[in-house]
Amino acid sequence: MRFVFYCIIAPNFTEMRKMIQGRLSVFKFESFKKYKDITHFITSKEGWVSGNKPRFTGDRESDYAAYRKELAVSGDWDSTKFVFPRQTHSDHVAIVDSANQAESIADTDAVITNEPGLFVCVQTADCVPILLYDPQKKVVAAIHAGWKGTVSKIAQKAICKMTEQYGSNPADIVAGIGPSIHMHAYEVGPEVVDQVKANFDNTGVLLKPSLNECRAYFDLWEANKTVLIESGLPEANIEVMGLCSFEHAGLFYSARRDGIDTGRMVSGIRLV
Repeated sequence: MRFVFYCIIAPNFTEMRKMIQGRLSVFKFESFKKYKDITHFITSKEGWVSGNKPRFTGDRESDYAAYRKELAVSGDWDSTKFVFPRQTHSDHVAIVDSANQAESIADTDAVITNEPGLFVCVQTADCVPILLYDPQKKVVAAIHAGWKGTVSKIAQKAICKMTEQYGSNPADIVAGIGPSIHMHAYEVGPEVVDQVKANFDNTGVLLKPSLNECRAYFDLWEANKTVLIESGLPEANIEVMGLCSFEHAGLFYSARRDGIDTGRMVSGIRLV
């Protein structure tokens, strides 16, 4: 009797989650797909024709206009409806609408709107992008959380703003934590370690010892998930995409891997 063994090779999990949007390759949160009144995306390195280091804000419109146009064309959207803050690793949160969306939103790292048609966006290259959606009050937010934004709990401040401005109940909000650097590639110094210890109770989970003295590996995903839960979101409402920007060099930009001058991913969400 002869036995024939068949080896079935499953597609790469990362590739399975990738979608094509026009020319661009993008990623989407599984938990957001059931909501028909929002559109969201997270761009990757793939598909850009205007250059290999896309940026979406700058001192001159020529620095970013072509990339915003490509992004708009990819989804058949209006490029004037993208709202990008000038990020500074702050914990500042802004409410935007059609009256102020054309203005430069300075020194801000989270943007919120309840106005259909406006894409609130952040750009990242290792820092954590967080998208929020309140399906009851119809409010969306985009948050940029590096280590400074994480320890200052910018996601919590955005949720408080949604509650104060729109009457959101945190228990209704769904959240997605997008591609960013993961713990194994994110060694930090004593200044970060001290801030984590000062602002979180679960530091045994968030920090893992390094062989280098006074340094540790910091889990930005788990830290921001902790902030969201502390803010009142049920754990079941939080999706961590689990894709490391440092590790996936073919898909994502990484400032730590490639230098600060590298390109940026965009995470955006709008109400339809």
